[in-house]
Amino acid sequence: MFLDKIALILAIIGGLNWGSIGLFRFDLVAFLFGGSDSLISRIIYILVGVAALWCISLLFRDTKAGERT
Repeated sequence: MFLDKIALILAIIGGLNWGSIGLFRFDLVAFLFGGSDSLISRIIYILVGVAALWCISLLFRDTKAGERT
């Protein structure tokens, strides 16, 4: 499903951003979009959070081995 892939990509971006914060104290999203309080940064943070919630549903889906997504 297309939405699953978009959510997974956003969750990966969020995970990499959190990794860079933890390892280097560098927030890439805030750096690129004018600080963590800017509107664009906040929208990205919200989208990443919603994507992570969507990815939780991937854990509980019943998929068959041969089924294409």
